[in-house]
Amino acid sequence: MYLIGDVKNKDVVVIDDMIDTAGTLIQAVEAVKREGARRVLACAVHGVLSGPALKRIEESPLEEVIITNSVPLTPGKVSPKVHVLSVAPLLAEAIRRIHDEESVSTLFV
Repeated sequence: MYLIGDVKNKDVVVIDDMIDTAGTLIQAVEAVKREGARRVLACAVHGVLSGPALKRIEESPLEEVIITNSVPLTPGKVSPKVHVLSVAPLLAEAIRRIHDEESVSTLFV
């Protein structure tokens, strides 16, 4: 994995669409830490967290991982490092706007 840019003494947020086994995520975290990042956080839309994902996250220098509840987590997939945000308000607002024939695209501006 190659890193483009300077992360020395900076807070870094690794952004991805999905965290499955967290292998790629941890490679990215290790790369930025190796280059001197001060803090590392991650966020993703879909937190599948299969197989060794939680163990990898917990044993990594990641400070926090933020995911949405687009994929429900089972009780066994709980970690103090993982924080889940609900997509319910966004979906509810999109449904309301469609019903009222209003713009949905402005939700994402």
